[in-house]
Amino acid sequence: MDSVLVLIAAPGSRAIGRDVVATLRGLGGDEPHWLSPGEAAEVPAFERLPEFLVDLRRHPIDAAIVSIHNRRKRLLIADMDSTMIQQECIDELGVMAGVGDRIKDITIRAMRGELDFDGALKERVALLKGLDATIIDRIIRERITYMPGGKTLIATMKAHGAYTALVSGGFTPFTARVGAYLGFDENQANDLIIHDGRLTGEVGMPILGQQAKVDALRRITASHGLDPADAIAVGDGANDLAMLSEAGLGVALHAKPHVQEGSLVRINHGDLTALLYLQGYAIGSFVA
Repeated sequence: MDSVLVLIAAPGSRAIGRDVVATLRGLGGDEPHWLSPGEAAEVPAFERLPEFLVDLRRHPIDAAIVSIHNRRKRLLIADMDSTMIQQECIDELGVMAGVGDRIKDITIRAMRGELDFDGALKERVALLKGLDATIIDRIIRERITYMPGGKTLIATMKAHGAYTALVSGGFTPFTARVGAYLGFDENQANDLIIHDGRLTGEVGMPILGQQAKVDALRRITASHGLDPADAIAVGDGANDLAMLSEAGLGVALHAKPHVQEGSLVRINHGDLTALLYLQGYAIGSFVA
């Protein structure tokens, strides 16, 4: 056996019930090994797996085939916006600047891969010119919410010796605070240029986009004596695709359609604890 099928239900749903298990066994699958009763399980890959996956579509359950080799990763590298947090920070800045709809439209198109990331970022930041920089603290206090499971994911992996990095195409004032709150070992993002307490409408160069995320993955693995195969990466946007492909296990989390199409592992029902189940952690070993 070289791989296992991991089933992850929507949190609290206990959707992996008797009917799902009966279908699994009827198609030749083994009795599931429970990682969390009713919500996460794994079984060895089996011959009639495609039939089972088709039937599974009617349930709020994610399914992924994961290699049993080098399964527990020693590096977590994560996107921030709409991944570790539930918002896009630049969209929140746009709302405060009174240009929210214009910025949000550009963000959506950029994350779908329809626009060049660098050009789209410059265009959006230009619309923020003159915004009081103290607005950033207010956004973090009042508008930013965290993706469920993030703290547990990071604490559990760190407890087992992993290194964690938050690598974003967003901005350092946000990644510094989000990274510290969640417990990341390091964070990396773009610099917003501020002069006399106001945003100038410019972003520091070079812009950290898709290639910067791959470069960060390679830099961090090399500095820790690891290989990209030792990493698990998670993201949702087009600028995450190369990073997801480079990592040993790349996870598209509630991702844009273009990203889902280019990813082997997709989580659409689970939260960030799904990344622990994919690595074979049982709920009893989670660190709160």
